[in-house]
Amino acid sequence: MPPEPAAAALTPGTPAAPAVAAPQLAPVAAPAPLPAAPAANGLLATLRRHPPALIGAGVLLAIAVLALAAPLLFPGDPLAITGAPFLWPGTSLAHPLGTDSLGRDILAGLAHGARVSLGIGFAAAGLGLVVGIALGALAGYLGGWVDAVLSQLIEIFQTLPSFVLLVVLVSIAQPTTATLSGAIALVTWPMVARLARAECRSLREKDFVLAARSLGYGHLRILVHEILPGALPPIIVTASVLVASAILMESALSFMGLGDPNTVSWGSMIGQGREYLRSAWYMSALPGLAITLTVLALNLLGDALNEALNPRRKGTRR
Repeated sequence: MPPEPAAAALTPGTPAAPAVAAPQLAPVAAPAPLPAAPAANGLLATLRRHPPALIGAGVLLAIAVLALAAPLLFPGDPLAITGAPFLWPGTSLAHPLGTDSLGRDILAGLAHGARVSLGIGFAAAGLGLVVGIALGALAGYLGGWVDAVLSQLIEIFQTLPSFVLLVVLVSIAQPTTATLSGAIALVTWPMVARLARAECRSLREKDFVLAARSLGYGHLRILVHEILPGALPPIIVTASVLVASAILMESALSFMGLGDPNTVSWGSMIGQGREYLRSAWYMSALPGLAITLTVLALNLLGDALNEALNPRRKGTRR
């Protein structure tokens, strides 16, 4: 007996039921990405995160403003006698920080001394950076006999006692602001040169340098546009140390009487007040405090620069 047709089978002549389309799901929108944490790039962001660095920047800015405004706030010769000698700080409105043994205003000396100390510090550091970067970059990039000769030159300068060499140079030349800046730069450039040489040696075999060579770029273009931008961050951090060292060296020379006799500096003020430490200690303490604050502010800024420019420390930030 033949099997019966399935119940679901359609009989002839019966219209086919319309096909029901499968429901299509609406596309689900992708979740919006979470807002990325603000990248703390640059020195300003680092200063905002580190109050000590912000304090250092404020102190250095205040000292720089005082130095720039010194001719307006204290016109005339800061070495001129303007009052009675040995006036203590706070005893005279005309001399808020007192006077020295000859009756010269100490506040005027601090303001004009800031111009000399900061001017020599930044000038010597800038000149040392230019010489050190130029020689160190050539030695690290070219290698070979150029590297051998320049490395020997750097080692010769580093084996000499820096301050003794500085005293000899200043004693031979006439002690002026320009000669002091040049002499300090001459004894500080080897540190920058060694750092620039090491950075350029590590970068000259990188892929982007090889790609620049394959494109036919010249050595000067590769060195200036490809290698030096990557080598500058640690050198910039070292610049703050150079400025602080230059200020200390200039103060030491002026303290010994080897500074410019026609200008007033913090070191010369300390040297003139050392004979009166028992009776008028403020004559040496106030310029010494100015030197301490300036060097401390530069060190705090150096730490902030290291935090902002050092890629290894960037990776460890929270």
